[in-house]
Amino acid sequence: MAGRQAITLATATPGGGFPLYGGVVAEVVNALDPSLHVLCRNTKGSTENVPLLEASEVDLGLVTGEVAIEPFSRKSGLTVVTAMYSTAGMFVVRGDSASRSIADLKGKPVAFGARGSGLVVLARTVLDGMGLDMERDFTAIYLDRAGDGPDMVQDGRAAALWGGGIGWPGFARVAEAGGRFIAPSPAEVAQIRARHAFLKPLAIPAGAYPGQSEPIHSVGSWSFVLARPDLPDDTGYRLAKALHQGEATLAAKLDQAKETTAANTVAAAPDTAMIQPGVAQYLKEIGVL
Repeated sequence: MAGRQAITLATATPGGGFPLYGGVVAEVVNALDPSLHVLCRNTKGSTENVPLLEASEVDLGLVTGEVAIEPFSRKSGLTVVTAMYSTAGMFVVRGDSASRSIADLKGKPVAFGARGSGLVVLARTVLDGMGLDMERDFTAIYLDRAGDGPDMVQDGRAAALWGGGIGWPGFARVAEAGGRFIAPSPAEVAQIRARHAFLKPLAIPAGAYPGQSEPIHSVGSWSFVLARPDLPDDTGYRLAKALHQGEATLAAKLDQAKETTAANTVAAAPDTAMIQPGVAQYLKEIGVL
């Protein structure tokens, strides 16, 4: 790619939502800005992406809200390029499972995701809010590849798979085979938020997954595309321009990318001062900041 600036985007393990999302972002940005060439890099997920970004070993990284809180709070220099999508956490079980609530899953083998994934951090936080512990109250299974989880549910090695958001590949695969979702009850949502106020009430709209006829209410947070501390402002500006001029294309390619908008970036950022300066310049120019 002679003459194009290479941008490395850290995602997560194959088969999960982050590599899927990262691939679409790379495709859209590369098509809209001939000066940039975004290259995706598989990693262990959010918890590896943060130190990679802090060391400037990658330019951009996908990071869940639960994992982003810590570097934001210590002012690590990481900045927001865009809000990705909101992630409501929940479980999926086989359609013939007797489990109807989170309490029903206690003592059973549960696939919580790849060990470095932000979804694991979300699970730990949600369960802690309910007074539960992943290791003590469940037989916790951590995956080498996020894509292995659905098969474990289907063949009975796991009673449930934890995940989150709209269009998550693991949920789609189990739902296509007749799976059913389990989320915190309204009382459990209140209990979780009393302990972890940064988690927000979120909903998965009806029809987001095969066979899902009703909205699913849970808690979760926004995931972000974060930039290394020394990403040039001009690069941030060009990335933001390509991303947001490509919003309709992103949305058409991937359901969860419908939430990747300039307005959501401003609304979801913990503080607008944490938006990458070049990105902020573009957002001001289009009137959303």
